[in-house]
Amino acid sequence: MEEDTLFSKIVKGELPADIVFQDDRVTAFRDIHPQAPIHILIVPNKIIPTVNDVSEEDEATLGHMFIVARDLAASEGIAEEGYRLLVNCGRHANQEVFHLHMHVLGGRPLGRMLQGES
Repeated sequence: MEEDTLFSKIVKGELPADIVFQDDRVTAFRDIHPQAPIHILIVPNKIIPTVNDVSEEDEATLGHMFIVARDLAASEGIAEEGYRLLVNCGRHANQEVFHLHMHVLGGRPLGRMLQGES
């Protein structure tokens, strides 16, 4: 069994969070350090450390994360203007919590995906 993470403790109700959705597969809650007016994290209830650790048995859960993201974007009022879904994998991508998670960001123009040399 994987070691508990900050996110698994939120899923189990051991740490406080502003949970906006939860079912038997995923939990969604507001980021405590939002990078946009709307910044929600969607995590699988099962600990999957990174995208590299995804297995075929996780396929339905990962697809469900996109359905939840779509529904949250609609309920948060950002679906029509647009929003960004972001999943980081590993240290070079700045993954801070090693429990796979999807960021739902919106509520303002988000600019380019990556800033860098053109």
